[in-house]
Amino acid sequence: MEKRPNPEQILKQVQKEEQKAKTGKLKIYLGAAPGVGKTYAMLKDALAKRATGLDVIVGIVESHGREDINTFLKELTVMPRQTIQYRGNTLFDFDLDSALSRNPGLILIDEMAHTNAPGLRHSKRWQDIKELIDRGIDVYTTLNVQHIESVNDIVSQIIGAPVKETVPDSMLEIAETIELIDLPTEELLKRLEEGKVYIPEQSEWAKAHFFKKSNLTALRELALRITAERVSSQVLLYRQDQGIKRIWAIQEKILVCVGPKPEALKLIRTAKRIATNLHAKWIAVYVNTPTLQAHEQDRNNAIQYLRLAEQLGAETRVLSGTDIAEEILYFGREQNVTQIIVWKEIRSRFKEIIFLSLADKMVRYSGDINIYVITGQRERLSTPSPSMTKLVKKPSWKVYLISTLILSIATLINFVFYDYFNTYNLIMIYLLAVSGIALFGQTGPALLSAILSIILFEVFFVPDFLSTFSLNNGPQILTLITIGIVTYTISHLSLLAQRQTESARFYERQTSALYTLNRQLASTRGIDKLIETGTQYIAELFDCEVSLLWAEHGQLHFKGKGDLERKLDQKEQGIIQWVYDLGQIAGFGTNTLPLSDTLYLPLSGAQSTLGVLSVRPKTRELFSSEQMQLLTACTHQLALALEVDQHQSDTQEKERQQHSDKLQNALLQSVSHDLRTPVASVLGIAGTLIEMGEKIDKKKAKKYAESIYFEAEQLNRLINNLFQIAYLETEEIHLQKKSYEFTEIIHSVLSGFSKKMDKRTLNIDIPVDFPPIPLDKPLIEATIINLIDNAIKFTKPHTSITIKLEKNATHAIFTIADEGPGIMIDEVDKLFEKFYRGRLLSTERGLGLGLAICHRVINAHGGKIWAENRPEGGAVFIFALPLEKSSE
Repeated sequence: MEKRPNPEQILKQVQKEEQKAKTGKLKIYLGAAPGVGKTYAMLKDALAKRATGLDVIVGIVESHGREDINTFLKELTVMPRQTIQYRGNTLFDFDLDSALSRNPGLILIDEMAHTNAPGLRHSKRWQDIKELIDRGIDVYTTLNVQHIESVNDIVSQIIGAPVKETVPDSMLEIAETIELIDLPTEELLKRLEEGKVYIPEQSEWAKAHFFKKSNLTALRELALRITAERVSSQVLLYRQDQGIKRIWAIQEKILVCVGPKPEALKLIRTAKRIATNLHAKWIAVYVNTPTLQAHEQDRNNAIQYLRLAEQLGAETRVLSGTDIAEEILYFGREQNVTQIIVWKEIRSRFKEIIFLSLADKMVRYSGDINIYVITGQRERLSTPSPSMTKLVKKPSWKVYLISTLILSIATLINFVFYDYFNTYNLIMIYLLAVSGIALFGQTGPALLSAILSIILFEVFFVPDFLSTFSLNNGPQILTLITIGIVTYTISHLSLLAQRQTESARFYERQTSALYTLNRQLASTRGIDKLIETGTQYIAELFDCEVSLLWAEHGQLHFKGKGDLERKLDQKEQGIIQWVYDLGQIAGFGTNTLPLSDTLYLPLSGAQSTLGVLSVRPKTRELFSSEQMQLLTACTHQLALALEVDQHQSDTQEKERQQHSDKLQNALLQSVSHDLRTPVASVLGIAGTLIEMGEKIDKKKAKKYAESIYFEAEQLNRLINNLFQIAYLETEEIHLQKKSYEFTEIIHSVLSGFSKKMDKRTLNIDIPVDFPPIPLDKPLIEATIINLIDNAIKFTKPHTSITIKLEKNATHAIFTIADEGPGIMIDEVDKLFEKFYRGRLLSTERGLGLGLAICHRVINAHGGKIWAENRPEGGAVFIFALPLEKSSE
């Protein structure tokens, strides 16, 4: 019963080992709650690793004031943390770039689910860890069970509050080791009382909310279960990789053998009860054998029973092979199955001796797998199911006609060579003819031709055959039996080969069809386009009329080009709603509402049912089981593609809404401040003028008037920026280009900056002979004003701002450099976004629109604008405008 290793599995294992060699190893210390000792265990193991000579560093570890953790940290190399300025606060976080530059053998990173400070490369710490292991660095990290994404809903129900920081399950799957750090609930509560988990102030709050005995007990069970499932998966993978056939009965796993007969229902229900009592996983398996008895009716019945098992919670598989017992036992050993449930019909003693049943054969070769045999009398179906009426095609009359023609030719050949061949040679001619007929793979014509060949031989080539032929004539009887056995064997093997070829071709077609559909869907975006692509492909593949009913707000309606004008009657609407609600196939060719002329399949995605696929065959022929499998697979593929696209659309819409809300809030906050400041200043000065009246001298009155003008000008610039950014984004920019001297533009711009410069020095370096530049003067002036205004905001008085103009062969390059704090690395790509205000901004004025306007104006001119840091300190903004092409 042993099988040779699967080459594909060996190749996958080799590729897996090669991938592992390129990446680092991840070890996760998993706990049910804070305080169980994850960080302590991680640091202790790290010290042991360092003792072996490995380069071990601490990326980031939070001690929370615990002395035992601080003691460990003093013995290890701790990386300096990165400093981030955010909204006036100084934050310290893990420095990923420094860790990559150091390239240690092992790095320790605490709190895997932590959210990074704004401005870092990754928003989540687990993303930092993923990059580290992708670059070949081993990582030790800690994780609490409540932060695992797949159990987030369960944890929220347990603790009565949402958990916002989560880690995707894929990180657990790539982990080399997951070590459970467990602590009894009573001991953990004791540690909390002693202040070994949090500082006293935090301990009181934690005890009142999270650290309840019921919560901790439930989370502990969840952590144990997740770890057990992880270990179980590792055991299964190890057994498959090593080719271990012996069963390891670590936990119960049940396999039920599903056949095409009604007793499969009893087997499935029995397996469900046993699996429920043992809290075990169970698998329902059907073996599709390409034999003479493998009718369409049998396969269709078996598929229906597998669907029932799937509804009851089983994992279902369809295997392919010639020996049912061998395939099931091989699969069972591969999946580490401990119990197999199989049916055995009660038969006569004679049949038991002559014909070995499936149950007996499995018991004989089961080894260490327990076989549960369910016995009984086989039920007989009086009439076949209305959905299962298509049987194997009967032999065609053409085959009988061709067989008669071949035998006639063989007889003619024997007449020609009768005087030259002996009797045995003539028999060989007939045997050759019968063997050729048997290659058609149809038993009826083959056996009939065998009998006819004997009769023709006896009548035409055996003298006095009536007097010589008798049951006592041994050679003639032996000849008849030999030809019959050879004929039947050849026809049987030929049919078996045809079935195996058809099966191989079907799986090849299925793989090719699914690959083609997947490729087409992968290159398509948008729900409407996906529906059009998917329905058109399925319609061409199965020669059917295909349409799709899409669910929106609980209502199903046709979507796509097909069948848009078709009206459904009340009965069809009921069928479609039933399919959508229950997620089951119904209609033509099924056991549910089979009188309908249309087959309805649910578009079941990973999370929900998206709609219903309507398939109407152009002929009344039922789908075969292979076609149904392929149709179901295509439907599922289409549903997954639609679900992914819908999820992406929802995510993008959500992100757009969040971005819009963020922009609106930023706009409201900035506008309210920028409006309030100049208005308040103007009101204050105007109030002073009103109260003081004629007591104010002309010099002071002029100063007040200048202040009012300055604030009004700031307010005017704010309004202009708002109108300008709206215009630049919603209207096509029509440039009014003329050639201008840049010196003229600079002087025009600087005339309004005398007060704002506030003791700053302005250096201008523009060559006297600089050629005129084609540009839209008002827009370029607004650009330079915004750049100078930006430099003033980020610099202090008594510093200098340098304006420089130079050119190369094709462009004029304008530079504004300052002596401010410079640009943070993560801000370089954000500076020209709307409403983005640098974190190092020293004033609260401004909406963050100036640089966004500059970017759009320069792009409209066909130029380029960028920013960088000066080597001597400060920032420099540069834009390049194309020069006029000289005519030659």
